Amino acid sequence: MAKPPSPQSTPSAAQVVQQALGLHRQGRLREADVLYQSVLAGKPDDFDASYLLGMLKMQQGQLAQALPLIETAVRTKPHAPEALAMLGAALTALGRPAEALGAYERLIGVRPRDPDAFYNRGVVLTNLGRHADALVSYDQALAVRPDHTPSLFNKANALAALQQFERARAAYDALIAVVPNHVDALTDRGNVLARLSCRAEALASFERALAINPGHVNALNNRGNLLKDQGRYEEALVMFDRALAVDPHNIAALSNRANVLLEVERPAEAVESLDRALALAPGHAELLFNRACALEQLHRFEEALAELDRSLAAKPDSVKALNNRGNMLAALKRPEEAIASYDRALALEPDRADTLHNRGNVLTGLGRHAEAIADYQRAFALEPNHPHAFDSLAFAQLSVCNWAEVARLAPHAEECLRTSAGRPTLVYPLYYFGNQAYQLAAARAYLRANEPMARAPPASPVVAATDKLRIAYLSSDFRFHPVATALVDLIERHDRTGFEIVGVSFGRDDASDVRSRLVRAFDRFHDVADEGDQAIAELLRRLGVHIAVDLNGLTRGCRPGVLARRPAPIQVAYLGYPGTTGADYIDYILADATVLPLDQQPFFAETIVHLPDCYHPSDTTRALSATPHRTELGLPATGFVFCCFNQSHKISAANFAVWMRLLARIDGSVLWLSHMNDCAMDNLRRAAAAQGIDPARVIFAPRLDRIEDHLARHRQADLFLDTLPYNAHSTAIDALWAGLPIVTCTGTAFPGRVGASLLKAVGLAELVTANLQDYEALAAALATDRTRLHAIRRILQTNRAGAPLFDVDRLRRHVEVAYEAMWEIHARGERPRHFRVEAVQ
Repeated sequence: MAKPPSPQSTPSAAQVVQQALGLHRQGRLREADVLYQSVLAGKPDDFDASYLLGMLKMQQGQLAQALPLIETAVRTKPHAPEALAMLGAALTALGRPAEALGAYERLIGVRPRDPDAFYNRGVVLTNLGRHADALVSYDQALAVRPDHTPSLFNKANALAALQQFERARAAYDALIAVVPNHVDALTDRGNVLARLSCRAEALASFERALAINPGHVNALNNRGNLLKDQGRYEEALVMFDRALAVDPHNIAALSNRANVLLEVERPAEAVESLDRALALAPGHAELLFNRACALEQLHRFEEALAELDRSLAAKPDSVKALNNRGNMLAALKRPEEAIASYDRALALEPDRADTLHNRGNVLTGLGRHAEAIADYQRAFALEPNHPHAFDSLAFAQLSVCNWAEVARLAPHAEECLRTSAGRPTLVYPLYYFGNQAYQLAAARAYLRANEPMARAPPASPVVAATDKLRIAYLSSDFRFHPVATALVDLIERHDRTGFEIVGVSFGRDDASDVRSRLVRAFDRFHDVADEGDQAIAELLRRLGVHIAVDLNGLTRGCRPGVLARRPAPIQVAYLGYPGTTGADYIDYILADATVLPLDQQPFFAETIVHLPDCYHPSDTTRALSATPHRTELGLPATGFVFCCFNQSHKISAANFAVWMRLLARIDGSVLWLSHMNDCAMDNLRRAAAAQGIDPARVIFAPRLDRIEDHLARHRQADLFLDTLPYNAHSTAIDALWAGLPIVTCTGTAFPGRVGASLLKAVGLAELVTANLQDYEALAAALATDRTRLHAIRRILQTNRAGAPLFDVDRLRRHVEVAYEAMWEIHARGERPRHFRVEAVQ
């Protein structure tokens, strides 16, 4: 008789867990999951099932499901080290570092000799930004196991985060002694060495990392950044391109690449790189900010402003974005909005020197000089080495005729220039000092700070010789401006049989008559105000320009980055700036023997070329309107009128003291000046009163819209008094063209010798003096000898018709001979050299 089958035994929970663990280890996770769940269905607090299923869920990245399982395991066995370790890991992965820290503290209480517990606690403390506490935790791990590699690495990182770079370096070295091929340590060690200014060692560290792993993106990125900081831009670009070949979506590499392209003024390519990065991170504030910087270089100010607004939407408290937003609004001629943006930036960071300086510039443009000076003073006090704050402050004090402050600032300016530590500047050497060496130092400092392309200009282009020399005049001032009004007649007269004359304007179109005349006068006129330097240089190359003539020098609106790219075989400085540009890529400066004697060559980067008469052109087509009555001009009906229509920043304390002594000597005389900013006029009135002169005898002429009216009113003055160390230039030509004699004093530098050149060229060399004592004596003599003064006025009136100063066709021939000689020297393969143009009839 058969036996009945014996009943099968039900497996225990422990057996099911072991079966599930076997499947788990084989990677059969779904089956293991089902078995773990079956155990927990009958025994919800089973430690092993909770712990192992929690581990499985973490392996699958299902952190939210893993956490309650791990918490169940910990509740079941509060001192189980494996569960506490996993709880800390899960909470860390879920971004709950404070709770993770508690789990690791409990784990350390259970396992006080577990280096991994100390290490993981250190990681959580690092994530909390508690680097000093993290360092203690890593040291505790290393006290248990000195060769614990993760703790050695993170200890070094913590020291670097604490800016203890020497200790960090030693920690990386200790790790590399244990693990010589630790690529991340070698890379981060390179970063620390760079912070210690050990650049050669830093590069070597990156190179060791890349020798082990040529595709290590961080090493490539960091080596590229170091090369960028050393000015090795092309090598840096290679590094970032290699990083992107490994990881095309690496945002850091795309951003770093764009930063280098901005440094080398290739903004269009920078925009392209940033666009790729922004496609991956559309709202990234830093990328949007950098894209705005690239658009600014391209002079696309409206687009740059829009990008800054997007950046601020992502990061509203970005001071640098608010500052740059102010700059863009200023460039777009929206000054009040610019000031509001600067105000927001300064509310967040009151001591930001750059923002204070920029706000000062806009306030100056609005005529709010006292507020501007306060901003400049604060910026300079906060950051004495700011590249522009001192210069702006110095020029502002000149502009308001605050001579006490001018005198106080002068020694500091002189010391900076004399010791070759001059800050980049456009202004103060010309107006403070008659020292050409100072001007050269200032110009070179400006180029070093502002024009990276000037450091290594490309080779001169090869331009074929043609029947005509193609001359390009470059300026930001083709508008109602002294440069334009002086030049327009010359441009109209250029000989088109031998020359093609091109205008390149990177300034605003003011729709003035002189702008229209210039556009018509040039054979071709290119408005490139919205183009970057690279694009303008490429235009000149495409046009095949033989000689590029820069009319700006280092004046407001200058674009030295254009000629720094050497777009023309011959590059010339002329007219707009009475000093050296400091640029090795400017071959010649057009001048004359009076303004720029050859003994001044050591102080000029450009080779001096002498025109036979005065270098300065004039517009002899200008008419004068009917002469107004004195009373219409606010002048006394009788009495001697001394006149000076120079801008306020050209008036020195020494000039004004002479003028006041003249008023004291000449009864009933007045001093007639141009209308100035309110601060300057108030200061001049106070200075007059301090020297015993009734301030009412200093009269300010309002600005007139029509040049013919301005010229005509000169006839009601008796004598024009020049300034020193910076003479009247175009202003003096206006006076002479109107028939008003000038007394000048010859200075030691180009700006102070123009008056002498003008007077010699108009046949009145007798009005040139050698010092202020002679200047004062001559002015007083003329004011008391009406017969002599009337004779001089008659000579001036007669000489207007034929003197070299007003013979623009004669000047045109001399300038063209100079251009031809420059080209012949170049065509023979010779270096630029000095020559003098012989007078032609």
